[in-house]
Amino acid sequence: MTKRNPIPAAVRQYVFERDRFQCQNCGRSSLQDATVKLNVDHIIAIANGGSDDLSNLQTLCDRCNQQKSKHYSDRFRRHFL
Repeated sequence: MTKRNPIPAAVRQYVFERDRFQCQNCGRSSLQDATVKLNVDHIIAIANGGSDDLSNLQTLCDRCNQQKSKHYSDRFRRHFL
């Protein structure tokens, strides 16, 4: 198993703000619906060689993050596979 370092709070906040507190997969927003829980997700998983670089981080809601697991998002599949 790949060792994961926690993403610092300031980086998490930056990613949420950059992505306008909106899931980058389905578009749900915590600003419009307080029940939406957002996560910072690795576009390319650490286990697959991804990094903690800002360009590899995106905002996903709980539902989309759980569905993604270790798979590439359809939005990025053509670029990385």
